[in-house]
Amino acid sequence: MTVAAIKEKLHDYISEADDDKIKALYTLLEDQMNPISEWSDDEEFVAELDERYSRWEHGIDRGYTLDEVKEYLDQQRKERQTGVTK
Repeated sequence: MTVAAIKEKLHDYISEADDDKIKALYTLLEDQMNPISEWSDDEEFVAELDERYSRWEHGIDRGYTLDEVKEYLDQQRKERQTGVTK
């Protein structure tokens, strides 16, 4: 069934449903209907990202390449499987 068909069926159902069913549906979907905030609107989060970037840029904190992360994870998996740790 296409999304358009689903929307139409839901619309038809809602227009004919009794008050109790409408309230029940609303309760189920209420959390989903709240607008999702953009991360860029969160000043505290953006400040944290800016601080972390600045620390990396100035050599205070180290960054890792994707290959380094993959190598580390592969090593951790092997150690778990063999029971040998460094």
